[in-house]
Amino acid sequence: MITRSEPDEHGHWGRFGGRYVPETLVAPLDELTSEFTRARRDPNFWSELEQLRRDYCGRPTPLFHAQRLSAYAGGAKIFMKREDLAHTGSHKINNAIGQALLALRMGKRRVIAETGAGQHGVATATVCALFGLPCVIYMGAEDMRRQELNVFRIRLLGAEVVPVNSGTRTLKDAINEALRDWVTNVHDTHYLLGSALGPHPYPLIVREFQSVIGREAREQILFQTGKLPHTLLACIGGGSNAIGLFHPFIADENVRLLGVEAGGRGEAIGQHAARFHTNAASGGGRIGVLQGTMSYVLQDVNGQIASTHSISAGLDYAAVGPEHAFLHDSRRAEYIFASDAEALEGFTLCTQLEGITPALEASHVVIPAIRIARQLSSADAIIVNLSGRGDKDAHLVAQLQRR
Repeated sequence: MITRSEPDEHGHWGRFGGRYVPETLVAPLDELTSEFTRARRDPNFWSELEQLRRDYCGRPTPLFHAQRLSAYAGGAKIFMKREDLAHTGSHKINNAIGQALLALRMGKRRVIAETGAGQHGVATATVCALFGLPCVIYMGAEDMRRQELNVFRIRLLGAEVVPVNSGTRTLKDAINEALRDWVTNVHDTHYLLGSALGPHPYPLIVREFQSVIGREAREQILFQTGKLPHTLLACIGGGSNAIGLFHPFIADENVRLLGVEAGGRGEAIGQHAARFHTNAASGGGRIGVLQGTMSYVLQDVNGQIASTHSISAGLDYAAVGPEHAFLHDSRRAEYIFASDAEALEGFTLCTQLEGITPALEASHVVIPAIRIARQLSSADAIIVNLSGRGDKDAHLVAQLQRR
């Protein structure tokens, strides 16, 4: 059993991770690695970050016993880690504010970012407003259509939103454009990457800033129940909210770690975003390199990067963070998928039973959590990471329900 998950000095978790980038990005990535290494050892950095987490971001977020949802499921108690209550409405602020502090330490006066569901874009624009930094957000045109509210919020915060019309016009294409911008402007620009993917040191940086979720949840569940949970569940696109919850529990061998991918509307390639699933007839998740890192990547039978689909813009990505690939292959974590229909069912159930409207990303976890709870006793507890709130998705759900 894997009880430790740390990369080597080159950012590899086993064969996963690393740095596959053009020569022009080697120097800025080296600079970022050096600054992050110094910051990790600097108590003043952590003191400033902790103060901002508390007074600006609203941490710690609560761990809520969802009693009505638990009663509906039967069996184990379901607890929700309420990242939807963090400032800006999701876990994304945890990483954004940490990286903004790194940018300031490096003297970078301009910030760029990519976004899918818009929550990372909102969080990045928010911290740039806080620190007075110019901000440019790249967003796929299809995601902009699905997430109009977040596009408005980003612009209201003073950031520029650049539509990306290439490719599938979703997250993968937004990352491509952000990388192109960074190559051109490395001297004064920090790329505030939003998930636990990309070239080293980004997967490690993002995990470090998101692990506050799991550290808090561990302390809170021990206080409330007197023991560790049976299972942790989190949705997984790139994988930042999931690795943030999982990492502080990796050494706890009896705690099950379960990531839930986007099952979309079918098992054929192009109908889902489940990287750990393979359909022999049409392709699926295989080891490959995408956007600077080696991991599981959705590919067609010819090895081309596959198109993806999810009702949720935040889970609609062809690859997954390298640490998740490592945890999958080492069997320390498990990865399943939930369909669009199951996500909509979870969205409605959580709203009606608990008065909490989850983001469509987090909604993917509700039905799997119910199934697992039913297999356990009332003496057990499971934790669901409620990674974001569903205000941004309400209009999309309303449109779907009218059809």
